Amino acid sequence: MAETGASPLPPTPPAHSPLFRAEHFVWLTARVLEQRRFAHHFLHGEADPVETALDAYRNEDGGYGHALEPDLRGPVSQPLHTEHALRVLDAIGRCGGQRVERVCRYLTSVSTADGALPTVRPGQRGYPTAPSIPILDEPPSALLATGPVVGLLHRNEVWHAWLFRATDFCWQAVESLRESHPYEIQAAVAFLDSAPDRPRAEAAADRLGRLVRETRLAVLNPGHLDSHPVPPGYAPGEHHFPHDYARTPYSLARAWFTDEEMERSLDFLAAAQQEDGGWPMRRRPWTPGAALEARPMVTIEALRTLRAYGRSIG
Repeated sequence: MAETGASPLPPTPPAHSPLFRAEHFVWLTARVLEQRRFAHHFLHGEADPVETALDAYRNEDGGYGHALEPDLRGPVSQPLHTEHALRVLDAIGRCGGQRVERVCRYLTSVSTADGALPTVRPGQRGYPTAPSIPILDEPPSALLATGPVVGLLHRNEVWHAWLFRATDFCWQAVESLRESHPYEIQAAVAFLDSAPDRPRAEAAADRLGRLVRETRLAVLNPGHLDSHPVPPGYAPGEHHFPHDYARTPYSLARAWFTDEEMERSLDFLAAAQQEDGGWPMRRRPWTPGAALEARPMVTIEALRTLRAYGRSIG
């Protein structure tokens, strides 16, 4: 057998288990980064190959580009790519050190006047971009981009001057929400789950949970999807469920839902695995390449969520 330089992996999961089917899907369709991530999370693979694969997306300015987030094509660094990179590093226990110091310098350089992050900077113009993502000459600060990044840095006890103003922005943005949409709520949860001021975070999360339920931003009974509207501008079927907000049982968003509601949500997630072994992308597809790259990412997150709640995946 030819040498590949890869570490030997343990035997594959039992045939026909969710994990076995997902593994086949990942090897068939995924980028190298998602292959390495899958091996690390589910096949006892090392973290170093994940870091090495992620380095291919890193730019000289300390940010990340090259379609790391599949909806933004092209080489330029963008906050959404950098958030994705931090999530990968956090999941493998490598969100610290000089690498993250460089990231924080990049975040400082692209911040808006109030110290927060825009979703997409104008340098993206000229490269293929999902139609749902506007490119503005002066993009505003966005909780969608800032909340998860600030949360991840606090979660890993990273301290940098950029964090002070960005944290203040997140508090103001979260506590002023009176109407919202699912992705912004998820960004708020990502911030609140790791914000240092825990009593304040719990109070803010409690109010957001009431907002989610009152405005029907979560499907509480997946058996009646036809009667549940999706927010304006979303694709048909782009619903959000309790497990989308509470990715683990330790999230503050877990308290928003009863045990029965969460079990129904997880049942729905488990049953959503498709014939090819992957999970579907609920967002509107805009190009075949981006959809192909996104589904392995969705699949890895589905498996991690099911495992976090103690569901058997094989």
